[in-house]
Amino acid sequence: MLSQPIHHDTPFPFFYVDAAFSDEQCALLERLFLQDHAWQHRDGAFYRCSLCDVTAHVPATFLAEVLDRMREITGLPLAGRVVVTAQQMLPGQAIGIHSDRPLLGYEITRLVVQLNKHWQAEHGGVLELYPSKDSAAVFSVTPQHNKAFGFLLHADSYHSVTEVTQPRQTVVFNFWHKANTPELTAYLQAFFGNVRFSELPGALDPIATAAELSLPEATTFRAGTAALALQRWGYDGATIVMGYQHSAGLAICASNDAETYAAVLLADWVAFLYRDSFDLERWLLLRRELEGEAKFARLTAIWQLCLPA
Repeated sequence: MLSQPIHHDTPFPFFYVDAAFSDEQCALLERLFLQDHAWQHRDGAFYRCSLCDVTAHVPATFLAEVLDRMREITGLPLAGRVVVTAQQMLPGQAIGIHSDRPLLGYEITRLVVQLNKHWQAEHGGVLELYPSKDSAAVFSVTPQHNKAFGFLLHADSYHSVTEVTQPRQTVVFNFWHKANTPELTAYLQAFFGNVRFSELPGALDPIATAAELSLPEATTFRAGTAALALQRWGYDGATIVMGYQHSAGLAICASNDAETYAAVLLADWVAFLYRDSFDLERWLLLRRELEGEAKFARLTAIWQLCLPA
């Protein structure tokens, strides 16, 4: 299964396998298209295809095998959650250039398996990869039968699918990072519900006002969210101000107090994640910075969700 993957780092991290599964496993996946599913038809300006969640129709043992293999191939701490989607494209359909950035609670990596026997170049449906949304394709993956393509989702994972002249069948396995799960999403959506920056201490007002005159709105809004996290975790005004300045890039937290340092870094991370997306490099840095630190009582819940063992 998924043996001898060929890895590439550009235009973004990905791998492919020419013969991904056994004949029996391919037959199992092909049968997903013969069942009566509730297909979702997408016919937008740039995204034209039909999708269906088929997770319940894939044996749990098979899902577990694929998950274990993806953990080995990617080296990522993938959660136990796997969602499988069947995708159909009909003649004339295509998918334009886009980037599936991993927002809060989104999957971190995907495995795309092609199930197109007797594919020919004139059938189209080629997956193309780009270094940016305005550049030319630099790598192509043909939709030959039993070929698999796995890639890391991030803000610059731009790709598209060329127009098809024959039906194209694909099964997509979706995997989540342990530090960006639906459970974390539920926590942060409840935690930041009814956001009111008026809750923040008055000592922050002149600093925030000055920052708003010179920094982008997205930056100050995210810094305000970090400050609000600290306030709701029960930290004092000085720590809240420090968290705002750190998140806005006005000052680096250099506190000698271990709990203050951990709280500011975690507040900055959850604000970034909530307002932007999951950034793997940024998460790895957070993990290195807080490795070996005690899990302080006020931070236990968020620590376990953001930095799981």
